[in-house]
Formats: sequence, structure tokens, C-alpha cells
Amino acid sequence: MACSSDDRDNFVLSGVTPRTGKACMTIDERTDHRLPPVVDLMPPGARLDGERLVIGGQLASELADSFGTPALIIDEVALRARARRYADGLAARWPNSQVVWASKSLPCTAIYRIMGEEGLGIDVAGGGELVMALAGGVDPSRFVLHGNAKTDSELAMALEAGVGTVVIDNLDDVERLERLSSREQGVLIRVIPDVATATHDAIATGHQNSKFGLPIPEARALVERLRGSDRLRLDGLHVHIGSQILDVAPFARAVEAIAALGEFEVYDLGGGLGARYTYDDHPPAIESYLDTLTDAARRFLPASARLLIEPGRSMIAETGVTLYRVVSVKRGARRTFVAVDGGMGDNLEVSLYGQRFEATMADRVGGGENYTVVGRHCESGDQLIESVALRDPAVGDVLAVAVTGAYCLTMANNYNGALRPPIVLVASEGARLALRRETYEDLLDRDIVAPPPS
Repeated sequence: MACSSDDRDNFVLSGVTPRTGKACMTIDERTDHRLPPVVDLMPPGARLDGERLVIGGQLASELADSFGTPALIIDEVALRARARRYADGLAARWPNSQVVWASKSLPCTAIYRIMGEEGLGIDVAGGGELVMALAGGVDPSRFVLHGNAKTDSELAMALEAGVGTVVIDNLDDVERLERLSSREQGVLIRVIPDVATATHDAIATGHQNSKFGLPIPEARALVERLRGSDRLRLDGLHVHIGSQILDVAPFARAVEAIAALGEFEVYDLGGGLGARYTYDDHPPAIESYLDTLTDAARRFLPASARLLIEPGRSMIAETGVTLYRVVSVKRGARRTFVAVDGGMGDNLEVSLYGQRFEATMADRVGGGENYTVVGRHCESGDQLIESVALRDPAVGDVLAVAVTGAYCLTMANNYNGALRPPIVLVASEGARLALRRETYEDLLDRDIVAPPPS
């Protein structure tokens, strides 16, 4: 039996037992409104020990001491609860359904294993994600393979692994799959619904000029083409309109748009629900999002259809916190800079999308004067947060940045030779390393040292 929650997921869950049907998690609603607002952006169950931040039962500053910084901390209990909330919520509204986690949001073998244990399918978009998902022990029949530029080698890997569904993005996908497939392969056609969304241009994918998918007239022609294929079984349609969407109405419009292509057995309605990054963000509740999708499905799609959804950011963003160590505090002409030991090497969301984050000192939570938090990389654009309230930051202190579970480590890099951070899973019984920190030896491992010229 699964337990329910309110919109915020404001509860503490005991245990991290995979979905077995034998355990129900207890719920302790957060009622102490005296907590600083930044705590409400931390993973559900975050609390204070005096003035010190506690994540998943562990002191944030002690996690920094144990695992070093920067480090991405993921609250495993909150993540499992989020997965169950999605899966149970969708099943209650549309029993013939499957939640498929968009793994590009945080591809890590341990996270794949957690999602698989919770019964979710996996959305993979490339050979690397496929390899990690398989290593996580997830049944490949529950995989959905995406990509606008799938290579022969990636498709061959997917076919050999037994991936259940391949999403057709273009006509070249069809040619490759028919050439490489030795048995029947289930496919979906990705459709451009021409639906606008209020999100950053770089993560909007439902508009007419998107590089992903096919416009409705071309998709209609491909439906007829695939129905004559002796290798590819057309199961249905796929649609995805973008990411960090804070309004449910466009999701319903996308369902209506693809319904014009006729009736199919499967409709993958994608993901895109936004996360709460800042105090001013108010994303729809998961339940409101699911209501919108299933209400639209009842209006426009066959009652017998199987529905898939692909949450990514909204699944994992709010379960993550990045811990940094303060390296320098420097007063400039108009602002005071707090420089930390990470930056755009582990969080490109700010530079790429202008995403706002919030932060606090881990041992002096909430309040303080405004500072500009910057990274250690040789770019003026390496700025994590403009004007955030911090209490007396000093060299050696731990800074906690909220809502970093999605896409931050996904896009981590080695700018200036920086080492990519670890992922640490926390729960009430302790903390464990899910992905180790990169080493300088790792940076050299791929080097081929050529002999000097004779």
C-alpha cells in the first residue's frame, strides 16, 4: 500500500524499501512555519538542528566533511516517494499506463536501479544512458529510446539489448531500423504538436520549428509508411512540448493535437512539468498535472489506449542539494562576491538558461545580507546566484544550493581541469556514495602520449 501526500510533499518518510507491497511509509506533515523559507526548497523532510541544515537525516556540513565538495546530495527517501507518487497517481487515473523516467535529468547507475525498483520504465537518449540503465538492472523491455540523431551503433546496441520501444524522430530512423532489425520492433512516432510554452527557448520542443519530431502532415504520411513495414510495429505516437513548464494548459492542447492522427494503442505524452527552484515559482502539483493529462486523454484518445508519461526534472530536481565550500569572500565596488569551489563545471543551468537558484549557509540557515555567489572557473559568466541572502559567509564554510538534482551533474564538465563531483545518497540510516568524485588520474586515463618526433 502506498501513502499519499499534499502538494508540497512536506513529509518525512521512514525507510527506503523498494516497491514490494509489504511496506507503507509513515507521513509526518511539516507544521513548523518558523523555518526559514529556503528550507521549503530543500528535499521534503529537510529540517534544522539548531541553525544547521539536515538533509535526509544527515547534517549537511558533516556530509561535506565526509565526501568533500562540491557534492550532489540526493535524498533517496524523497526520490522514492516522488516515484511512487507519480506511479500511483497515474495508475489511479488511468490503469493502463506506465511512468517512464526521463533519465537524462540525472543519468547514474544507482538512480536507474532505484527507479527500476520502484517499477518505472526508463527513457534513454543515447548509448551511454542505455549502458547505465542496463547496469542498473532495469528490464530493457521497459526502455523507451529517444534521440533526433540516433547512430547505427546506438540503434544496434538498443536492438541487441531488447529495448521495448524506439521513438521515431525522422525518416532516417526508419531506414536504419529496418536495415538493422532482425525481429519485430515496437516504435512510436514523435509528433510536433505546434504548441507554444512559456519556458526558455532552449528547452521548448513543441513549437513548429523544433528539431525534434515530425509536423502532423509528415507524421500522418509516416503512419501509412510504417503500417506497411514488415520489421517495425507501429504502436502509437509520442509528444513532448518542453521542460520547466509551469502551466498545465499546453499539455492538454498537445494531447488534442496528436489525436487528429487517429486511434492507436499507445500514446506517450512526454514530460515537462516544472520544478520549484525559487520562492516565486509555483509549479502545478503532480496531481493537477496528471488530472490534466488523463482528462484530455478521456476527451480525445481511445479509452483502451495505454498512456506513458516521462517525468524527469519534476521527478528529481527537488530531491537534490549541492554542497560547496567557500574559498573566498571579496568586496567589490557594487557587490560582495562569495566564491565557491565549484560553479559552471557542475551547474550549467545558470549560464545556459538563466535559471535562478537559492542557497543558504549550511550551519547558519536563513537570513543575512545579500551576496553574489560565483564559481572558480575562468569566465565572468561563471556566476551561480546573483543577490542571495547569506549569514556571515567565511572561508571554509559550507554553502548549500537547493533544487540541483536535475541536469546539473548531467552537464558537468572539466572546464579548467575541474573534477566532476560525486553523487551521495542520503537516508535516515546514513549516507552512501553512488558516484565517486572524478580524480586527476581519470583526466589522464584517455591520453595517448605520442613518442617524440625522431
